[in-house]
Amino acid sequence: MFTGIIQAVGSIASLQQRGGDLRIGIATGKLPLEDVALGDSIAVSGVCLTVVELAGSRFFADVSGETLRRTSLGGLGVGDAVNLEKALTLATRLGGHLVSGHVDGIGSVISRRQDSRSVQFSIQAPDELARYIAVKGSICVDGVSLTVNAVSGASFELNIVPHTLEETTLAGFRAGRQVNLEVDLIARYLERLLLGDAAAQPEAGSGLTRELLESCGFSGTRK
Repeated sequence: MFTGIIQAVGSIASLQQRGGDLRIGIATGKLPLEDVALGDSIAVSGVCLTVVELAGSRFFADVSGETLRRTSLGGLGVGDAVNLEKALTLATRLGGHLVSGHVDGIGSVISRRQDSRSVQFSIQAPDELARYIAVKGSICVDGVSLTVNAVSGASFELNIVPHTLEETTLAGFRAGRQVNLEVDLIARYLERLLLGDAAAQPEAGSGLTRELLESCGFSGTRK
């Protein structure tokens, strides 16, 4: 688990193809690795990766084909900047929100505009994630815990203050950039909980739908 409060900006140091998977080497910048052991988790731009090798100020992790397909990691090259956060402990301040490091989908930056010293971004999310994104709710973008300012369909707006721009990769975001999105954990579990016994039905995998509710005895007719 993570908090979405970025501890350092690192960079891709190496990429090694290994039978369809990828071993990725990360230069961690100002992030110390003295307390990191093999098997520990580190979030790389919002993707939870397991440390399999340590070498000085670098760590290495294996990235599966599934992760490469479902996140933006597959499009990174050597030298690209990444947001880094170590897994939280029971003594960690929860300054952001609970983040699992399991990316729900890839979004894209629609626009960027200056607003005084802050920057406002508009981001397009996959349609299937729209129901989890709420005004003033939390969302994780490339590992950064952020507050949603506005929502329009499957797109949402963010206001990024100068400190966050300085301490993360968000300063480099431009229109067209792909970003990893993780919706609020509470929203995901709440949807599943609302399904009740219907959660055991195969069609429940797509979440709450009118058809599923009607099959469970709920009617859309108002009295």
